[in-house]
Amino acid sequence: MTESVKAVEAGEAPVLSAITVLSLLACAAQLAAGYIFAQIWGRKCSSTDRWVLVWLFYDAIVHITLVSELNLHCGLNLDFILTPSSSPVLISTVQEGPFVYMSLVGTVATSDNILAELWKEYGKADQRWLHSDPNIVSLELLTVVLDGFLALLLVYAIVKDKHYRHFVQITLCVCELYGGWMTFCPDWLIGSPNLNTSNWLYLWVYLTFFNGIWVVVPGFLLYQSWKDLQRSHYALKKQK
Repeated sequence: MTESVKAVEAGEAPVLSAITVLSLLACAAQLAAGYIFAQIWGRKCSSTDRWVLVWLFYDAIVHITLVSELNLHCGLNLDFILTPSSSPVLISTVQEGPFVYMSLVGTVATSDNILAELWKEYGKADQRWLHSDPNIVSLELLTVVLDGFLALLLVYAIVKDKHYRHFVQITLCVCELYGGWMTFCPDWLIGSPNLNTSNWLYLWVYLTFFNGIWVVVPGFLLYQSWKDLQRSHYALKKQK
């Protein structure tokens, strides 16, 4: 058991360690990448839609980087790859896959690589991410495959001004909100035994902020879709 996992189970107070800083910097880098992509691809879009693109690129980056191309390939034939005769280098590479893969073949808590350490940092606030909770892993599988694809499809629909833009936008937002609800509601119903809210870092940064943005932003986008569809409806009525 690693030191970070021991600290979680011992209930120790959080320390702004190098892993904590690295985790926050990684999130900032993903957001910066989303902003850059939005400026490149959204040059002809309105200022509001460019900010929507910032979110969508960030959303897609977060979802898709949960599982690498190697993980997807290896996941098709785990029995072959993880045999004793497999190359040690290949096995080492497979074991360094992100959360979804680590959870399918073991747990984050028992993994020993830099990406596992990043997930262990979040696991200090929600221990289910350390031990391959079936509900969490099921939601993340759906998130990686469906939400990541929908985010990129919505980027295309906005940039190309496609008629199905708001259909995709509403679908993605409902998926995001449902995922957030199903992440926390099951634990709330049993008294939140896995959530560590004993200090500001875990409660307000990890649990509230990093999960809350997937409630606030989808909520705003749903409102945007509602208003745009309403305007389109009134415009059609005036033409009759």
